[in-house]
Amino acid sequence: MRYEARPGGYSIADRFAVTLADGRRVFVKSAEAENMAGWLRREHEVYASLGGSFIPRLEGWDDDGVRPLLAIEDLSDADWTPRWDAARVDAVLASIHELGASAPPPNTPPARQTFPELWGRWRIVESDPGPFLSLGLRDRAWLDRALPTILAAAEAAPVDGDRVCHLDVRSDNLCFRDERAVLVDWNWTSLANPALDIAAWLPSLRVEGGPPPWEVFSDAGLNDAGPLAAFVAGVWAGVAGLPPPETATTTVRELQRRQLAVALDWLDHDLL
Repeated sequence: MRYEARPGGYSIADRFAVTLADGRRVFVKSAEAENMAGWLRREHEVYASLGGSFIPRLEGWDDDGVRPLLAIEDLSDADWTPRWDAARVDAVLASIHELGASAPPPNTPPARQTFPELWGRWRIVESDPGPFLSLGLRDRAWLDRALPTILAAAEAAPVDGDRVCHLDVRSDNLCFRDERAVLVDWNWTSLANPALDIAAWLPSLRVEGGPPPWEVFSDAGLNDAGPLAAFVAGVWAGVAGLPPPETATTTVRELQRRQLAVALDWLDHDLL
């Protein structure tokens, strides 16, 4: 058996490309920190239940109670380059829709239960605007003028639902193989409105040279662009100006800032 480290992503989990004795190749993740070990256990639960063109095969699992180890299909021959055209955008949308039509894995709660902290993020900005304003994306006059409308829209956004959602769709969590989009990192899987998966992905798509969110959202025939943009922007507005969490790399806040910049432009286009 041979293995090589595969650093990457925005978490500090250990990652390896492993060649097994029989010649098969798998991708392995492992973690000892309690919260990250819990995320891997949740991922295993999802991989063991879901199947389709949008998710890698589960290849193996071991859990000694301290450091779980997850092995999935090797995707090193897939294309991970964030190179966006209409066909690739459509492939990601198709994967999100296929996922949404799947039966939920066991123990899949509503997103509001999984991540209650994502609700009310603009209220954090309202009570302490300093971190948000420190990002330099909008000034205090804009915030004072726009915040009442944003708060009302974010709180009315149709994000709740009973469909399976990934909730972390972005280019470092997906690749392309045979013209289909394959998603990885499934520990956030929850029940919600699939439009939330799409809305949350679109800012990163734009950051990487793809079309603006309002064009994709409109072309996909989706409604409530303004409220969903308000909700998604709030997810980053409340934290992008803070130090990164211990479980993430130092680059995560810059990524969030760049996505927030796009989401604010989306607000200006479809809400304000």
